[in-house]
Amino acid sequence: MTQKTGPLKGMRVIELAHIMAGPVCGLMLADMGADVIKVEKPAGDDSRRFVPPEIEGESAAYMMMNRNKRGISLNLKDPAAVDILRKLLAEADVVIENYRKGTMEKLGLSYEDLAKVNPRLIYCEISGFGRTGPYAERGGFDLIAQGMSGLMSITGEGPGRPPVKVAAPISDINAGILGAMGVSAAYANMLQTGLGQKVDTSLFEAAITQTYWQSAIAFATGEKPEPLGSAHPLNAPYQAFQTSDGWINIGAANQANWLRFLDVIKEPELDIDPRFSSNAQRAQNLPALIEILNTYLAQDTTQNWLTRMETAQLPAGPVNDILQMHADPQALAREMIVDVDHVVAGSVKTIGHPVKFSRTPAQVSAAAPILGQHTREVLSEMGYDSTQIDKLIKTQAVIAA
Repeated sequence: MTQKTGPLKGMRVIELAHIMAGPVCGLMLADMGADVIKVEKPAGDDSRRFVPPEIEGESAAYMMMNRNKRGISLNLKDPAAVDILRKLLAEADVVIENYRKGTMEKLGLSYEDLAKVNPRLIYCEISGFGRTGPYAERGGFDLIAQGMSGLMSITGEGPGRPPVKVAAPISDINAGILGAMGVSAAYANMLQTGLGQKVDTSLFEAAITQTYWQSAIAFATGEKPEPLGSAHPLNAPYQAFQTSDGWINIGAANQANWLRFLDVIKEPELDIDPRFSSNAQRAQNLPALIEILNTYLAQDTTQNWLTRMETAQLPAGPVNDILQMHADPQALAREMIVDVDHVVAGSVKTIGHPVKFSRTPAQVSAAAPILGQHTREVLSEMGYDSTQIDKLIKTQAVIAA
């Protein structure tokens, strides 16, 4: 096993999760030092079949979500495999599961079952809608959560246009991050009290938390916010503008930045225009403001404008595509693009950990496992000898690479 570093070094996590939200939770914990053992069905996590794209036959999607983890494969239809899992959970600090409600109960592995033998266990459930309430039985998908949370009603070019989802699966990703936050908090409490607990979050709640500004507006006014493209619902100008060769994001919302912006574009008279004299007026007259500013900004290149705005200490940035982001010097300096060695695919790039710790740094050091890569290793650690392991493999209770 790769030597772990990070603030959660020593935490043992069993990940019974597939595709995205649960695996995001697991990778966040793994990056921060936890020993995360991913348990897959014999056919593997469904994201192994999210191809193309693939690298040397390995799913790029699977490798992105499952770096830094050890992987075993159990056939949970076999009582011997269920017994292995029960033993793993009896010694674990954390379990992450995103099965449909009732699945773990049928296996005799509910929180109530496991807490009897492992009262320290933190039991993290990530589902579509949470384990309580009228939608608890429903399965969950990012698209559905984005729609039901209101996110799709505020995303897009403007009122009257078709609803648009955020391109990234934001409810899946955010649910995983919330799960990792909940696990970390419960772990801190367990170290104080000796008792674990359930941690329950969902894609629906994860998407709702993205509506803070728009919900504030609706609470205050009783009116539903509409989509504004890249604009901000409370500040202006704060959006993307077209230049002669691309797009630039400009954050000139407060009065000081607005005046700096006018100095950069050399149009100070706009400040005396009553339509734009305050942030409230600019937001109220946003279409007219956008038309005027686009005319000015289209006269020069993105890079030239960025140079001037940086000199003026005005918040601004390019609208990068994904490949440009991967090559951005700040992303590279912050180790947000890193290389790991995969047993089949070779050296592959992945996204780094977003939180920096001064004393216990997070680390992205291992690529995602191939199916059953660590089955023998983990079973050996549990006390199974080679003869027992060979028998489990022969009967297909477990899969080993």
